[in-house]
Amino acid sequence: MEPDRPHSSESAPPPQGDPLAGLKNVRFVSIERVVIRTRESITTRSAWKLQAVSDEGDGTISLIEISPTVSLYRGEGVFLGWPSGRLEGAYRSLLPRSEGSDLDLPQLG
Repeated sequence: MEPDRPHSSESAPPPQGDPLAGLKNVRFVSIERVVIRTRESITTRSAWKLQAVSDEGDGTISLIEISPTVSLYRGEGVFLGWPSGRLEGAYRSLLPRSEGSDLDLPQLG
């Protein structure tokens, strides 16, 4: 690994308000619904998997909605090892915005 390249928990925490700090030219690629299993449950669930690219590499953030009030965020690639709060901020900031209204993703169960 290159020493000057930000990586997961080894990188410095992001400045207030910028969950994508440390990544350059981060771009949304796609979002899809996927089937996922978690260690916390024997139930197969659905999740939203957001794919992004940056100068540092590719990555995905998965949003798993356990209940209407509990959501888990999991990172892979350049997002691996990021804390849940930072993943949530990155996920929300990368979602495409439609003109006139916010993208409304349905609750998954």
